[in-house]
Amino acid sequence: MQRRQDIYGINKFTESETRSFWVFVWEALQDTTLIILAICAFVSLVVGITMEGWPKGAHDGLGIVASILLVVFVTATSDYRQSLQFKDLDKEKRKIQVQVTRKGFRQRISIYDLLPGDVVNLAIGDQVPADGLFISGFSLLINESSLTGESEPVVVNEENPFLLSGTKVQDGSCKMLVTTVGMRTQWGKLMATLSEGGDDETPLQVKLNGVATIIGQIGLFFAVITFIVLSQGLISKKYHDGLLLSWSGDDALAMLEHFAIAVTIVVVAVPEGLPLAVTLSLAFAMKKMMNDKALVRNLAACETMGSATTICSDKTGTLTTNHMTVVKTCICGNIREVNSPQNASKLCSELPENVVRTLLESIFNNTGGEVVINQDGKHQILGTPTETAILEFAMSIGGNFKAKRAETKIAKVEPFNSTKKRMCVLLELAEGGYRSHCKGASEIVLAACDKFIDETGAVTPLDKATAGKLNGIIDGFANEALRTLCLAYREMEEGFSIEEQLPQQGYTCIAIVGIKDPVRPGVRESVAICRSAGVTVRMVTGDNINTAKAIARECGILTEDGLAIEGPDFREKTLEELLVLVPKIR
Repeated sequence: MQRRQDIYGINKFTESETRSFWVFVWEALQDTTLIILAICAFVSLVVGITMEGWPKGAHDGLGIVASILLVVFVTATSDYRQSLQFKDLDKEKRKIQVQVTRKGFRQRISIYDLLPGDVVNLAIGDQVPADGLFISGFSLLINESSLTGESEPVVVNEENPFLLSGTKVQDGSCKMLVTTVGMRTQWGKLMATLSEGGDDETPLQVKLNGVATIIGQIGLFFAVITFIVLSQGLISKKYHDGLLLSWSGDDALAMLEHFAIAVTIVVVAVPEGLPLAVTLSLAFAMKKMMNDKALVRNLAACETMGSATTICSDKTGTLTTNHMTVVKTCICGNIREVNSPQNASKLCSELPENVVRTLLESIFNNTGGEVVINQDGKHQILGTPTETAILEFAMSIGGNFKAKRAETKIAKVEPFNSTKKRMCVLLELAEGGYRSHCKGASEIVLAACDKFIDETGAVTPLDKATAGKLNGIIDGFANEALRTLCLAYREMEEGFSIEEQLPQQGYTCIAIVGIKDPVRPGVRESVAICRSAGVTVRMVTGDNINTAKAIARECGILTEDGLAIEGPDFREKTLEELLVLVPKIR
């Protein structure tokens, strides 16, 4: 591995050099207010020393210089420390863990430790961590818009096997062989040609700079008027005496005194404290937010966050703990609690053997997760929280992942996506023929079923009454804040070709499972604090509306006057209806 690292390099991009403290000092000096003050300080020093000599005449000028230096060094120090913090923050942000197969073991490693030769497992939503080649996978669509600008996803398969760093998996899953890392990847080459722009001023700084400029202009206007009025008396006296062209030392000193008064007006008018006040207030805000465990990436966030009136939050993993477990099931038309290992093993003994066999075949084959043996020799479940929960349930009722997988061969996979809300797999059976397994949103999968397995384990037609009962169970689970999934299968007719689309209807319902994702501790209190501060918290989730409502009530988000609405309904509303609805949506 060391040799590979020496030859191919590490999976990191070359970072721009840290700017020195003096660069920040120079940038702080570019402030319009400070430039006006610097000119005034120079004039004040010249006039003061000319009129009163050194050091008495330099007091005013040196006072202005001291205030300029104070502002510059405080601003530069704050910005410099902030840039160092951002650098540390960037390192934290890039510490992404990926699942790789290395030395024959599936393991999680840092994206930085990837080397050519590693096999990376990618699923929907993952970012491709390095350049590589497609080894195996199903229905893989890659969004390359970040690299090429093309919005249409690219199909990656054996014919077009190239995967590029920085692109995203839009659909499907695959195993990828890493071939290039770091600056040698296409993304790395692109990064090398781009130069990093400077930080923009925050909205507050832009406004205050405008204010400072206007005040400075007004001060300059009155300073000029004052100088003209004061000088006019001396010039008109000289004119009446006929001595306009002969000036004594006292006359020159009087004019300098008038000029010094004008300069003083400009210095007093220009708010030299403004840049310092802005910098200090933003620095304090940033520090306070860091104490609240909120890392601020952009200084402007400190002021814009204070103006927020609505927070839209995801549910899974944000409001909830993101550790799913199956707590209830409906198999053979009966509801059973499975929230403990004892309940799960008891369930296995109560069910007909053919039902358990079909259930395990469905769970272990129709999954985006995997059960592997880790380096400690223990079973480890890999995959999304939902997949992990179902695999955990299957193992608790005595299932063996590898043995079950070996019984059949996966011929085709249609991965889960948010449009279809279900995933399907086509199995080639050892005795010949094909069987399709389907899993997904309960109401969608149940609507595709025309049969179900009854208490005796026999396949029975699904009449309206039974369908109504099962839909009632799904609603009951959802009202208890359980995420529900329905598992179904279909025996394929003779003559079915693998090239054909998997059927959408004609399935047999195996089971409905209810998965619980507990609410994080402190969420309800946080929502209450936001509400008392006048901030509305709304939940946005792809979950079943009843589950979403139950969790939202548990968190204190969905109040009595609040409204829950699904995307398709929302999109059909007119603008007038939306203006009435939006304030109530939770």
